[in-house]
Order: sequence, then C-alpha cells, then structure tokens
Amino acid sequence: QVQLVESGGGLVQAGGSLRLSCAASGRAFSNFALGWFRQAPGKEREFVGLITWINSATYYADSVKGRFIVSRDDAKNSGYLQMNSLKPEDTAIYYCAADPSFPRFRPEQYHYWGQGTQVTVSS
Repeated sequence: QVQLVESGGGLVQAGGSLRLSCAASGRAFSNFALGWFRQAPGKEREFVGLITWINSATYYADSVKGRFIVSRDDAKNSGYLQMNSLKPEDTAIYYCAADPSFPRFRPEQYHYWGQGTQVTVSS
C-alpha cells in the first residue's frame, strides 16, 4: 500500500511558477513510476507528466512540454512537478499517482492516487 499526499498548489498570476510536491509513504517509492494528472471543472482527468522508476525517463503532455518538469527524490520518498510559464488554462486540480508497473498516459494505469491540490492561474 502506498499513500500519496500532494502539496504546493495555490493561486498564481499568468507567467508565474509553482512547484508541486508529492510525498509518498508505505512501500518503497523507488520502485514506482510517478505520474501527474490534472482535472479542470467539467473536463476529464488528463495526463500531465510522468517519471519512470527504472531510469527516471520523463514524458510530458504536449500542452506542458517545455514549461513543466517532473522529478523525483527517492531518498525523500517524494516527487515534484515544477510548473513554469503558467497559463490560465493550466488551472485545475493536480494529482500525483504511482504504480509499480509501467504505466503511461491513462489514469486507469495507476493504482495509487493522492487527494489532489488546486492550482489556479489568473490572467
């Protein structure tokens, strides 16, 4: 069992930055892929970014590529989402998710989820 807790959300102006954290407890985090998803009101949950557990390879949605960075610190059992050049369309609840297999871009591929943290970008 793995418990995930996100933090770092808030209100920021367009063009600003935020860093989200995902703290994991339970099993060894180093053997889990870590994904980030977001869900805006009235929309489906969408993939944002992913960092694997084998070689820390990263993958990003086209909408955030070049602006967001996913990272992890297994010694701290934590993952991070650095969000730069934020846009109003980035406003959503952001979730971290983990899975011990090889998940990719669909929410159903992840077994463990955090409760989410709100990110609001004002124009």
